[in-house]
Amino acid sequence: MYAIVRSGGRQHKVAVGDIVEVDKISTGKVGDAVELSTLLVVDGESVTSDPWVLAGIKVQAEIVDHHKGAKIDILRYKNKTGYRKRIGHRQQYTAVKITAIPTAAK
Repeated sequence: MYAIVRSGGRQHKVAVGDIVEVDKISTGKVGDAVELSTLLVVDGESVTSDPWVLAGIKVQAEIVDHHKGAKIDILRYKNKTGYRKRIGHRQQYTAVKITAIPTAAK
């Protein structure tokens, strides 16, 4: 059984027990429970994609860690003008562990 969830503008395929990196959840602390909105649920041979049914299904997860990703180097350069600008960026992530994926009520 797995589900496709949305978090921070991205979609992730998750199953129970998976640890997934999502964009930082600033309101949560380590150990807190969070709910992720569901786009699709696959349970064996049945696939649930009806938005009315999925509106009531929230994937349960627990915050494991807050950390930064790898550094991205950005270099802006213009030829023959002496313009160089070097900056970097490290995206902040939250690691969440999926604890439960509820099934659709039949």
